[in-house]
Formats: sequence, structure tokens, C-alpha cells
Amino acid sequence: MAPRPFWKGYLKLSLVTCPVSMMPATGEGEKVRFHTLNAQTGNRVVSRYVDAETGKPVAEEDEAKGYPTGEADHVILEEDEIDSVTLESTRTIDIDMFVPADSIGWTWYDKPHYLTPDDPIGEEAYCVIRDAMRSTGTVGISRLVLYRRERAVMLEPRDRGIVLWTLRYGDEVRPEADYFDDIGQEKVDAKLLKLVTRLIEERSAPWDPAMVADPVQDKLLEIIAAKTRGRKRAAKPRAEKPAAPGNVVNIMDALKNSIAAESKGRRR
Repeated sequence: MAPRPFWKGYLKLSLVTCPVSMMPATGEGEKVRFHTLNAQTGNRVVSRYVDAETGKPVAEEDEAKGYPTGEADHVILEEDEIDSVTLESTRTIDIDMFVPADSIGWTWYDKPHYLTPDDPIGEEAYCVIRDAMRSTGTVGISRLVLYRRERAVMLEPRDRGIVLWTLRYGDEVRPEADYFDDIGQEKVDAKLLKLVTRLIEERSAPWDPAMVADPVQDKLLEIIAAKTRGRKRAAKPRAEKPAAPGNVVNIMDALKNSIAAESKGRRR
């Protein structure tokens, strides 16, 4: 059963409007989470703001947002000053523009959400916008207040629905050229390329969500279950630190040995 939507509002394109619901496409509901406890009493530890100089707790009504202008200097902004620059409507996805679907690099993608029509009457408008983006090979760009911040968002047609991606801010994405431009551009050895291609073919398989399972979480759950039953799980023996590889590596020999090992493993 699909979880209840965490956001409801309107999808708008010019004079076309339809009610929509939104739910994050990913979640961490099953992730193992820990509470911080006082080991002496077993009681939970409560965090609170304290004054950095006096060490005294700060009342909630005395908390303020300040922008640092020096080592110990801040400009304090009032809540109404912050609210004055936010979107007028936090419940309308007004599509401002469309861009080619392949023009936004993956590094700009932040968090995916499923956007669905919220009533049968608005479904036709939703489907028209979805199919028009698909037929033109474009995605929609808008702005929306989510997670207490105003964000640029991208609307992408996907199967019978629309996926809304929050996009990273401009100062969050580092230019690829700063890291990749110094990598050599000379042509790789054709024989080495052939061997690596063979290795890729040997290891190719259809995508399966089980490939990204979390074995650490499974083992944590085993420990928790054992301790709940009153049994202490045996501690894992400390693994020896692997020896550092030598500096001189014959890539051709390493690839040939890898392929031989792959073939041997498959025969078994």
C-alpha cells in the first residue's frame, strides 16, 4: 500500500491548473536508527541550544537567525524579513519554462518525488502536460518551497506519471573540469581495452534491487534481535589489515589473471 502523500497543491501551466499530490520516491523508514542514551540510567539524552559564551540554555523565543560577517559578528534577520523573499504561494507548482530533457547533468539532481493527480477531474490536464513534455523531449522547471527551503524543481514524465526532482543550488555543484581536465587524453591501448571489455561482458547482468541491499543493516538487526532475546552475539574477529599493493603493476598480466579467475569461477 502506497504511503499517504506528504504534500498537496496544484500543478499550473499558464491557465491550465490541476490538483496534485506528492510523495518522496525514496524513504528511510526501515533504516536502523539509534537513540542517544545515558549509559548510567538508560534514559534518553535531550539536546538543547546553549549560549556558546555563558553555557546557559537559550529559550525558544530568544533564538534568532544570524548571518556571520566576522569571527564574532552577525547580522540578525527577523522572521518577517526572511518571509518577505520567499514564494507567495507554497502550494503551486507553476512551470516557468521547459528545457531539453538531456541538458541537465546528473549532478544537479537532488531528491525524487512522485507527483500524481489528486482528483479524477484534474487528471486530464495532468496527463496532457505529461505527454506534451514527453513528445517534445523536455522537462519542466519551476520553484517550490519544500523541506522549509525554496528550491528549483524539475518535472520529468515517467511512464504514466511525473517525477518531480528537487535540484541542487548553483553553489553546491562543483565543475567537472576542475577535477577531470588534468586526466590524460592519450588513446588507451587497444589490447587492454579489449580485455577490460571482456571483463565487463563476463560481469554483466540485469539490474536487480538486491544489488544495493544493505548487509550492515541486516547484521545490526540480527544483533538487536539476539540482545532482545537475552543472548549476546559473538563479537566479530578483527580483520587483519591487507598489505598495501606494490607500486609497479603490469596491467596486462592483471587483466589476464582476472579473466582467467572469472572463467574458472563460472565453470564452478
